[in-house]
Amino acid sequence: MNTNPLHIISRRNYLSGLAMATAGAVLFSAKAIVAKLLYRYQLDAVTLIAFRMAFSLPVFAVIAMMQMRQPLRLSTGEKWRLLLVGLTGYYLSSFLDFLGLQYISAGLERLILFLTPSFVLFFSMILYQRQVTRLELGALLLSYSGIVLVFLHDLHWGADNVVLGAALVLGAAVSYAAYLMQSGQLLARLGTLRLVSYAMCIASVACITQCLAIRPISVWNQPDAVIYLSLFNALFCTVLPVFLTMMAIKRIGAATASQAGMIGPVSTLFLGAWLLSEPVTGWQLLGTALVLSGMYLLSTKK
Repeated sequence: MNTNPLHIISRRNYLSGLAMATAGAVLFSAKAIVAKLLYRYQLDAVTLIAFRMAFSLPVFAVIAMMQMRQPLRLSTGEKWRLLLVGLTGYYLSSFLDFLGLQYISAGLERLILFLTPSFVLFFSMILYQRQVTRLELGALLLSYSGIVLVFLHDLHWGADNVVLGAALVLGAAVSYAAYLMQSGQLLARLGTLRLVSYAMCIASVACITQCLAIRPISVWNQPDAVIYLSLFNALFCTVLPVFLTMMAIKRIGAATASQAGMIGPVSTLFLGAWLLSEPVTGWQLLGTALVLSGMYLLSTKK
């Protein structure tokens, strides 16, 4: 038995990091469950996301102001890129995601979003002529086969507008992949915390402004249940997962944290069955296993 204090500290860091990555993935995935619960109160996607961002904005605004204490001069081009990153990564992606959730199951939504790394790979092929290896091609075939299985399962169960919902969530995944592609240079300049807080503030303002512009002011007068669920969505499914994931990456690295995040689609599947009475069938489990296997193969590629 190794009793070296450094070994014990390292082991504790690893386990705590793994726990943080897992908790962050489960909480972030749970936003789909919370959104489904909120839709039962006749909310639309515009109002739902406005409430989510209104409650999370104060937290990210405080973080952004704290980051501003360390001045950093950005060029005009970098400022425009930051605006674009905020609008594509957190505004457009989130809006399309919540819009699609009106039509498809939480389990299918999470699996489609889990394909984001594959779109990053596609963008790399198109923009940078990146070569795709056999391992990556096999991983993509596995993942998309799994999506097709779960998609056909939802169609079989007679869900309305499944094609529309899946297309909207697919758009959300593409939008977030575009954000990841754009954010590389900014991440190096700003750091993770500053970039995320700035981008979330931009997205929050956009979501709240959209709601104020196209919805009557009366939509802000909602039952207590909507307020509490929206507060949970903002703090525990948006703010907390961001910090848990960042702390996990600091302890165990991005690759391991990403692999731990694979618990997300599985947790959504079973949370959906528990809280939303969404069916869990063998086809769904098989499809989920295929998607996770494909993304795992991509994550292990050096």
